Amino acid sequence: MAEIKIAAENRTEFGKGAARRIRRADKVPAVLYGSGIDPTHITLPGHDLALALKNSNALLSIALGSDTHLCIPKQVQRDPLRGVIEHADLLLVKKGQKVTVDIRVHLVGEALPEALVVTENSTISVEAEATHIPESVEVSIEGLEVGSQIHAADLQLPAGSSLAIPGDWLIVNVIAAPTAEEIEAELEAAEAEAGIEHEPSDEELEAAAEAEAAEGEGAEGEGAEREAAEGASADGGTAGGDSEEE
Repeated sequence: MAEIKIAAENRTEFGKGAARRIRRADKVPAVLYGSGIDPTHITLPGHDLALALKNSNALLSIALGSDTHLCIPKQVQRDPLRGVIEHADLLLVKKGQKVTVDIRVHLVGEALPEALVVTENSTISVEAEATHIPESVEVSIEGLEVGSQIHAADLQLPAGSSLAIPGDWLIVNVIAAPTAEEIEAELEAAEAEAGIEHEPSDEELEAAAEAEAAEGEGAEGEGAEREAAEGASADGGTAGGDSEEE
């Protein structure tokens, strides 16, 4: 991994007010620590640091006065709404030194159509040289069938890296993909539990209208039949009366 060079300044002001002034100047308060030295408080250019930390395990070369320090980000605090970096803890490292870091699990390939791939752990902890930290580990799911599992011990780690987690950690679990009916039933149950009233679809409205029309036609038919029967009864009664008068 290539070193990313950033120029830093010593920080002499502390406290919330000082931190706000630093951020208004588009800088970030940070701390350098490790390697048996006292923590050093510094400020870093906000834009440069944000670009560098697009890779969470970036190897930084911090120029401070006449000295240069190799370090990796250990803890980064961000604004929960804007996402901007508010503070950074940087761990000093040396070439050849082993460090424990978290790297991403990157899935490649496609499982069988009836399978649903569940990533149980999207990152894993590995031990690697500070100057050769891998960005991610690739995990092939090509052709996996329902019931397949991939554990940490099954991963092919980059050269120079080793697992820092138990080998039986489940990374990928392949289960049966739910049917459309199961998804619809789960959605309806979730809506009902949340108190969400289901808006009828165009198809449901059309079906309801057709049912109402059919019901109306049936009622009209029954009414016509009833009128016809009553009319016939009345005609029969009139004929009987005429016969008696004769």
